[in-house]
Amino acid sequence: MNATIDQIKTEALRELASAVDRDAVGEIAVRYLGRKGRVTQYLRHISQLPSEERPLAGKRANELKNFLSAEIEAATRRLQAEALKRVEEIDVSLPGRPCFSGALHPITQTTREICAIFNRLGFETVEGPQVETDYYNFEALNIPKNHPAREMQDTFYVSENVVLRTHTSPIQVRIMAQRQPPVRIIAPGKVYRCDSDLTHTPMFHQVEGLMVDRKVSFGDLKGILTTFVQQIFDPETSVRFRPSFFPFTEPSAEVDIRCVICRGNGCRVCSQTGWLEVLGSGMVHPAVFENVGYDTRAYTGFAFGMGIERIAMLKYQIDDIRRFFENDSRFLRQF
Repeated sequence: MNATIDQIKTEALRELASAVDRDAVGEIAVRYLGRKGRVTQYLRHISQLPSEERPLAGKRANELKNFLSAEIEAATRRLQAEALKRVEEIDVSLPGRPCFSGALHPITQTTREICAIFNRLGFETVEGPQVETDYYNFEALNIPKNHPAREMQDTFYVSENVVLRTHTSPIQVRIMAQRQPPVRIIAPGKVYRCDSDLTHTPMFHQVEGLMVDRKVSFGDLKGILTTFVQQIFDPETSVRFRPSFFPFTEPSAEVDIRCVICRGNGCRVCSQTGWLEVLGSGMVHPAVFENVGYDTRAYTGFAFGMGIERIAMLKYQIDDIRRFFENDSRFLRQF
């Protein structure tokens, strides 16, 4: 045996005196009195001592075991009392520490607000797959292979005929293929394009809408979108429609709003024009109706689409789309 009873006792008492909490005392108890503890090992090796020394050694080891048990219990009570005293010394007059609760991400908030507006206008919210076939993402929307319009959307290809959807328009085709008119839907969701800068990210969010019925006109489109813009921004927001091109609508139009920053006076955000583009729209192209089996002589419809990040950036006056994806709690806490 390398250590005597007196050495074990001295070291155990020194460790107990320096223990700072109950966990430390518990570790000391295991180290000295546990199954592999120093006192226990001492007792097991008494048989190796000369026969005349064994009785005294056994007696002293048992006395030390009882002594340390009492000292460990006393140290536990002492530390427990000190901890309780520290708790009682808390100054309750000090201001409380704030507890920050979680909140919805600004993109989620904007998506829900957009959907709520169109739901009130009678549109149903629908969803679809993010990994799409080339047919639904392009061909059914009047964008055949080698069509120049495919260059407008830098696409992630999973395989030759499977892509990460570049817009949520495929959901419109899927719904029309399943239902007969009237159809009135909006389709929010994530979309993917090979693009990244201050105003673009490889993954972003869109909401697209579709309305098909008898005698649906461009006037209906203007009325619906004007109502939406004035509810999402401000009732006094001016709206204008500019001719544009989209392969799945004809005629097509870009929708602009009076700049929410300068109120039309001209600033850096609107490039001194006083107007900001917010979404694209148009009357559904007859070729799209033919792809889903709709009678183009009986039904007409309009479609529109917008980037949710774009709406959120204008609504909250944010100048860099990447802020939405940095997970900076200081930025997110503002919403």
